[in-house]
Amino acid sequence: MVHAHRMARNINTQMLVRVMGRLLLIEAMFMLAPLLASFVWGGGKDSLPFVISICAALSVGIPVEVFVRPTTTDMYRREGFLLTALVWVVFSAFGMLPFVLCSTPLTISEAFFEAMSGFTTTGATVLPSVSHLSHSILLWRCLMQWLGGMGIILFTLAVLPSLNHAGGMQMFNAEVTGITHDKIRPRISQTAKGLWGIYFLLTVLLFFLLWIGPMDMFESLCHAMSSISTGGFSTNDNSIGGWNSPYVMIVLTIFMFLGGVNFVLMFKVASQRRLSPLWSNDVFKTYLMIIGGALVLFDVAILINGCYDGISSMTIDPLFQIVSTITSTGYTADRFELWGPFVMALTFMLMFFGSCAGSTSGGAKIDRLLYLLKNCGNELQRVLHPNEVQSVRINDRVVPPYIVNKVIAFLCIYVLIIMVGGIVLTALGIPLVDAFFSSFSCLSNTGLGAGVTGYGSSYEVIPVPGLWVLSFLMLVGRLELFTVLVLFTRGFWRR
Repeated sequence: MVHAHRMARNINTQMLVRVMGRLLLIEAMFMLAPLLASFVWGGGKDSLPFVISICAALSVGIPVEVFVRPTTTDMYRREGFLLTALVWVVFSAFGMLPFVLCSTPLTISEAFFEAMSGFTTTGATVLPSVSHLSHSILLWRCLMQWLGGMGIILFTLAVLPSLNHAGGMQMFNAEVTGITHDKIRPRISQTAKGLWGIYFLLTVLLFFLLWIGPMDMFESLCHAMSSISTGGFSTNDNSIGGWNSPYVMIVLTIFMFLGGVNFVLMFKVASQRRLSPLWSNDVFKTYLMIIGGALVLFDVAILINGCYDGISSMTIDPLFQIVSTITSTGYTADRFELWGPFVMALTFMLMFFGSCAGSTSGGAKIDRLLYLLKNCGNELQRVLHPNEVQSVRINDRVVPPYIVNKVIAFLCIYVLIIMVGGIVLTALGIPLVDAFFSSFSCLSNTGLGAGVTGYGSSYEVIPVPGLWVLSFLMLVGRLELFTVLVLFTRGFWRR
């Protein structure tokens, strides 16, 4: 009782509930889009599930907005962590309702997995086929990814400036991926608006570029949202291969690449109207070098395995696969499985590190790879020169030792979670390779299906307890470990 009293006193639960209620109102607003799509493209099919889901969200959000009046609006670091983690769970809980109520219903476990996969832009799915789904469900899957790509909390900070002084920075740091978080405006709400502005403009541009190609309006809209968010959901059972279009692959490669770039960096380029911020950024240059080096190695493997079939098989196909993997989008190129085990090993490496911090991609991030390599180089120097003082420098700035230590701890915990997740899945009867691959794929938010390792065509083959384990891994990976794991420490709940 004493512990419960301390917890209630120390954490501003009323403010947490109030913000959560407003977030549910925002989710209900977004559900209006698939509801409208059900009438525009589907003749009203699966409109009722969204009506019910909207009503469910409103029935909770409106009473909270009306009756909950916090005595103080102050929120600090602990509230920021707790709210950020809860938002993704609550959004997935309400976001799964259309999957449970639609004309091709999923079980609660499958629906929650699908919703969490959507919001975290993992792209893993329990659906063996999507061609039979209604337009409203297809749009909702992609809309979830688009909303989760830039971040639910970040969107809230953009549309609710009042949170700027109520723990806005804490929530921003808890959700936005990366090691350090640079603001582009003095107020965090202005930063959120700037980032979402770039994100929205890129989405609109991608939509029109896809629309003038072989895709129709609905397909272009869905793929624009799922690609710029590096989520990877599609409206076709054959994914991007269903259009057999080099044009589509080139366009998507460009925008997936942009989705893997730090959005703060892109905002600086747009505002300064020059490219110098890119060329002076060590992480961006490393991002380019990794993609270029991987392309050379992929081409060698394609030639050795006799998969050469014209110039596109050496350029468009491997580049599409590399960018899709490093950005954790999860699209796969045609005949990818024939390129040999060496390509698969390279794919695992690309999945592990992902692209740039501050992007919509998953993985451990290239920033941490740079920190790790430079710190390892310094340690080797210390072996020869024990008294020499070495520091890690990124972008001509010295990185404080505590950040380097945090990066090393992050990478160790990251590998440990993959191992624990894989072991738990093997205990549920999943073959060894498939268990560890599924754990790795979900934690890195890549979502490549279990079929890659030959176990099945989608995650429908995973037992029910395994779906909940993988859902948790997707959440932990999207919020970069610490935001979620800190909730399980005793110190978090102490005064």
